[in-house]
Amino acid sequence: MHFIPEHYLYENAQAASTAGLRVREVMGVQLADAQPEETADHLLSRKKATVFFLNAHCANIRARDQAYRSAVARADYVLPDGIGVELAAKMRGHHLAANLNGTDFVPLLLRLAARQGLSVFLLGAAPGTAERAAHRLVGDVPGLRIAGTMDGYEQATDEAECVRAINASDADIVLVAMGVPKQELWIDRNISALNARLILGVGALFDFLAGNVRRAPAAVRRAKMEWVWRFAMEPRRMAGRYILGNFAFMARAGLDAARQSSGADMVKRAMDITISGSALAVLALPMLLVSAAIRAESKGDALFRQTRIGRDGKPFRMLKFRSMHNDAENRREALLATSDRDGICFKAQNDPRVTRIGRFLRKTSLDELPQLINVFRGHMSIVGPRPALPEEVAAYPAHAFERLQKKPGITGIWQVSGRANIGFDRMIAMDLAYIRSRSLLLDVLLMALTFRAVFTGRGAY
Repeated sequence: MHFIPEHYLYENAQAASTAGLRVREVMGVQLADAQPEETADHLLSRKKATVFFLNAHCANIRARDQAYRSAVARADYVLPDGIGVELAAKMRGHHLAANLNGTDFVPLLLRLAARQGLSVFLLGAAPGTAERAAHRLVGDVPGLRIAGTMDGYEQATDEAECVRAINASDADIVLVAMGVPKQELWIDRNISALNARLILGVGALFDFLAGNVRRAPAAVRRAKMEWVWRFAMEPRRMAGRYILGNFAFMARAGLDAARQSSGADMVKRAMDITISGSALAVLALPMLLVSAAIRAESKGDALFRQTRIGRDGKPFRMLKFRSMHNDAENRREALLATSDRDGICFKAQNDPRVTRIGRFLRKTSLDELPQLINVFRGHMSIVGPRPALPEEVAAYPAHAFERLQKKPGITGIWQVSGRANIGFDRMIAMDLAYIRSRSLLLDVLLMALTFRAVFTGRGAY
């Protein structure tokens, strides 16, 4: 693959900015790690290159299809597509610059290509779809030249004739939309015979452009839940891909990340990734419904983000479903005297800042579900000490700092023993006892006890 090694980028950033794209290895694939405009400019500067996209579905196919895996390895560029790959990268400690999914990236690429006077050939999809997609592109991209179109069915059966037609059109860019892995295998077989400078496998792009498939609203895309929308639109066809497929992908990504660790930490991290990833895949739609209910009762973001102190004293942004009104933090100081808990940590059973839906979420512990994202990202663990606020840590007695030696958890000894009914000193003692006797068996036991704690609701307010 034609990328500059990452160590060279750090040593010679100026050369890297003109000679290549930064890459990150994710699940054995070298992924481009750059902003869309930078990526498009670089691709259009190449004399000849193949471009594939990798999402969770592609990664699952790659794991079981040797021919596709080899084709991906021979591609010049592989671009990250979707929240799954983004999360898999974060599990390896990487933060990808952008989601370069084909539906958004290819139109951007074509706008830049049109300014350079380049032409595009559309190959693939059902009869008539490529023509409608081309018509849409001409309307959306001023100056774009369409070199030709062919469907991916009868017109594409004779590959040699198909290649001759593309070459005869003098197309600079070829978009191949036959679905994964068919389109990548077609490109891999025919790349040496094609004269075009840039050949991309674009999946369902033609269907989106032609209006065959309705894309998720912008708000859903911004929430990185487009896959949930597609599953809702076609539940029968997409169930295997998005429910079972996402579970398999998360497990595979977890094992990939776990190989970077060692010993007990490796096992715990693998368990965290598998549980949180699987839970997020299954609970994505219910979590969207909870978000809608929160917004329906009170204005503002459905998620509450708060700085907490993690392992080794490092701060992170913990996520919860918002259970209070928007001005809750401003009113906290005035309510400190009403705390029902002894010690540093504030908790009030009749907190006037809590909304009606918020009381239900707290009682059922549903407000904690977004913390699965924190676990998946590596800020938290499924089992561990309660994540503390910065002002709580600032007031810690000396012995309490030991609890910061491990990642904070969604659940733990304190959480299954009464939660808000437990005073600060006793909570610290419980957390220290957990840290000193931590084991996989203890974690499994505490997870099992968590279900009982959630069911009874004891100490949840």
